[in-house]
Amino acid sequence: MTEQSNPKDLVQYAISAERRGFDFEVSSDHFSPWLTSQGHAPNAWTMLGAVAQVTDHVDLYTYVTCPTMRYHPAIVAQQAATLQILADGRFTLGLGSGENLNEHVVGRGWPAIAQRQDMLREAIDIIRALFTGDLVDWRGDYYQVDSARLWDVPDVPVGIGIAVGGKKAIDKLGVLADHLIAVEPDGELVRDWHTVRQGNGIAGGGRVVGQLPICWDPDRDAAIARAHDQFRWFGGGWSVNADLPTPAGFAGATQFIRPEDVAESIPCGPDLDAIVDAVRPYWEAGFTDIALVQVGGDSQEQFLKEAAEPLLDALRSAAPGDITT
Repeated sequence: MTEQSNPKDLVQYAISAERRGFDFEVSSDHFSPWLTSQGHAPNAWTMLGAVAQVTDHVDLYTYVTCPTMRYHPAIVAQQAATLQILADGRFTLGLGSGENLNEHVVGRGWPAIAQRQDMLREAIDIIRALFTGDLVDWRGDYYQVDSARLWDVPDVPVGIGIAVGGKKAIDKLGVLADHLIAVEPDGELVRDWHTVRQGNGIAGGGRVVGQLPICWDPDRDAAIARAHDQFRWFGGGWSVNADLPTPAGFAGATQFIRPEDVAESIPCGPDLDAIVDAVRPYWEAGFTDIALVQVGGDSQEQFLKEAAEPLLDALRSAAPGDITT
C-alpha cells in the first residue's frame, strides 16, 4: 500500500517480495492516505515503473486506478501501455470507480455511484480503443478524445481487471474486463461474474483476485496497535469509504472503532495459521488469487525476512488448485 511507505522503500520491498517467492505484487493508486498516521502517498505509476525495472518475473497490478477524474482515460491508456513494455508483459491494469479521497483534488466534485460507473464504462471503452494503436477520436457522454494515438503499444496486450462490489456493477462492467477484483470472499459475486460473462459469450473466467489485510508481528499486541493506528479505516466498508473526502473524515468516521474490533477482522500477530484460515473463505468462494496487504510501515522488511516464506509455504500447502499470492 503506497500510503504506508515512501517510494524508495516501496521499490525495495517489491524486490524483496519477489525474492521471497510472491507470484504478483499490487499497488494502490492514491493521492492521499486514508489516515494521517500512514503518512505517505507517492505516485503509483512512477513507483511501478521503477519496480518493473528491478524485478524479473512477478506480475504487477494497479490495485486500483480510477481512470475517470484525476486521470483522463487517454492518459491511463498511455501509462498502462508504457508500463507493460517496461515490465515485459507482466502488468495488469486494475480499474475501479474511485474514491472521493483521491479524485476530489482536481476540483470536479464527486458524482453518485451510478454516474461513476457510467464514467468508468466509457473510460474503459476509450482505453481499449487506444490499446489498438489506432488513431482515436471520441465524443461521448463524459469524455472527448481528439486524434489520439498510442505510439508505443506493447507486444503483450494489457489485461484489465475491474473492482466491483455487487451485481449491478457486474452487469454494467463485467463484460468490459478480463479479471475481477474484490475485497470480500463473496461467492455470489464470483458466480454473477461468471454468469454475466458466459451469457455474453466470453470464453474463460479470467482471474478472480481477492484482497486480505493482515498485520504480522512477533508481538500480537504490537500488531493490533499498528493495525488499529493505520488500518481502522477499513472498518467503514466501501459504501462509506468511497465518499469520505479527507484523512480527517476517515479519522472522524473511525474514532469509535476499538483495537479489539480491528483484531477481530484482521489477522494480527505471529500466527500464520490464522492468516491461512482467513484466506480459506476466498478459495471457497472461487477466487484464484489473493493479495495480502501487510499492515507494516517500518516493519515490512522484518515481515519479508522472517514470515513471508513460511507463510507462502503454508498458503500453498493449503490452497486448492491454481491459487497465487
